[in-house]
Amino acid sequence: MNQFKKGTTALGLLLGSLFVLLGVLWMTLGFWRTLLLAALFAVGYFLGAAENKGELIREAANRVIPKKEPEAIDLRSELVKEQKARSEQLDQDDQEASETEEETAEE
Repeated sequence: MNQFKKGTTALGLLLGSLFVLLGVLWMTLGFWRTLLLAALFAVGYFLGAAENKGELIREAANRVIPKKEPEAIDLRSELVKEQKARSEQLDQDDQEASETEEETAEE
């Protein structure tokens, strides 16, 4: 695998060959079929390279499909977060108002 390091002739030839193959596929099959072929290859590669296929599929499904049971919300902590956000917004508004007053007073 040392021969396929960045900047080597072997890697250049390999990538060149892959791009020529991609170009031939694109010209003969068309864009969408070539894209589908590449996507199927990627899925096959990742399934073949994974040590624990069940865990890989489970993690992917958990990312796509939401949990069935909604998570419990801690109302107290949510209220505290909301109060902090409102107080910060009010402080920001007060600062902007005082800056505008200073600017108008200077003119």
